[in-house]
Amino acid sequence: MNQNIDMEKVMAMLSKMDKKDLEEGLNKVSKILNSKEADQIINNIKSNHP
Repeated sequence: MNQNIDMEKVMAMLSKMDKKDLEEGLNKVSKILNSKEADQIINNIKSNHP
């Protein structure tokens, strides 16, 4: 995964999201990472974002 993410941009994006949307997004991420297919999904993301 790209480790060169601009934290200022990430924080600005998060600050624009309301709490409900942020919680829903985090719940989706949590479900994905806890699924049996997490490694496959992560590898797919990596291959699509060099």
